[in-house]
Amino acid sequence: MVKVVVTGIGLVSALGGSLEESWQNLLAGKSGIRLLQPFPEIKPFPMALIGKQPADLTMLTQLVVASALQDAGLVPPLADCAVIIGSSRSHQASWEVLARQMYEDTAIEKDVKNFSSSLRPPSGSEVWTRREPPRLQLPHCIPASPRPSVPAFSLKNWLDTLPHMNAIATARQIGASGIVLAPMVACATGILSIAQAALLIQTGQCQRAIAGAVETPITPLTLAGFQQMGALAKTGAYPFDVHREGLVLGEGAAVFVLESTELAKQRQAKIYGEILGFGFTNDAHHTNSPEPHGKSAIAAIKQCLQRSCLSPADIDYIHAHGTATHLNDQMESMVIQHLFPQDVAVSSTKGSSGHTLGASGALGVAFSLMALKHQILPPCIGLQQPEFDLNFITATRLSNINHILCLSFGFGGQNVVIGIGH
Repeated sequence: MVKVVVTGIGLVSALGGSLEESWQNLLAGKSGIRLLQPFPEIKPFPMALIGKQPADLTMLTQLVVASALQDAGLVPPLADCAVIIGSSRSHQASWEVLARQMYEDTAIEKDVKNFSSSLRPPSGSEVWTRREPPRLQLPHCIPASPRPSVPAFSLKNWLDTLPHMNAIATARQIGASGIVLAPMVACATGILSIAQAALLIQTGQCQRAIAGAVETPITPLTLAGFQQMGALAKTGAYPFDVHREGLVLGEGAAVFVLESTELAKQRQAKIYGEILGFGFTNDAHHTNSPEPHGKSAIAAIKQCLQRSCLSPADIDYIHAHGTATHLNDQMESMVIQHLFPQDVAVSSTKGSSGHTLGASGALGVAFSLMALKHQILPPCIGLQQPEFDLNFITATRLSNINHILCLSFGFGGQNVVIGIGH
């Protein structure tokens, strides 16, 4: 089997505009989460924004892809490079802007029509007198949100906002004319994208791939939806804590250059680590609640361990999904306790970066590769009083790290696990 290694990483998050800045802020115990109100129609919630306003998907993708290539020492065009860039929301923000514009245009047209009808001359013997029309009164419309980074959209360019077009745009950016995939499996998207890229290289379909996920989920609809579910935290993200409140939405992107070991050595590229194996399963249980006994999650972890030729005792660190929701953290802790020795180190970085949905697993892999490189365990920011009996890392510490598992569990019961090592 062809070995697959990571030779470049591009990352942008609420913690920083680069991989190194985000990593250093994470180790320092800092958080990118703030109480914000980007849309006047939605009350303030804690969230993790990259800038002062919600980010633009296209610009964020271009930035993180360019960073990954620069880190890998590669220059476009890369004709034979596969592209696997996923997102659980993709261009949803653009669709919401378009829907808002269509709604407002329809409301204006309707009101103008009604107003014009009111100006028709009366019938019979009444005399029509020309006079200044009253001021046009528009019906109630959804308030326009302050989103200067998102341009106005119209039906003539809506094809550019289809869910897979971000991956296509990446292929154009790097001059890739080979395989292009655009995974979309909720919060499991990031790890699935990396695993699909590794599989393409392992099976000889390409020797190099750029893979990862980009997420700009801060939109009125996403906030309103999670609010209606009761899933949003009110003050912050506290993974695995007794007093956890729910998830905190965040923006972020992490993209990786994956190559066969042969190609990486041939060009003397630096290597962050090796993709050892991966596992995918589905609960077939519920739209947004995990299967309470974690049977499919356990199966995904066992698949990954088997394909990585590892045992549970070989794992030094687990980057947990750790959303800070009651159901996820309970199920995930139970699964870890069931499979692994009690001393395995565990942390989730969502208490600092927020939950970046489809990109969260990709960010987790990036932080895990940095942990492997520097032999440092990143802390579980926000965890003060653990509810579960696990070896949680609450403060940055040095450790001997050889093998890491990253876990992601998405809505619909999507379970993905990836193993990395030296």
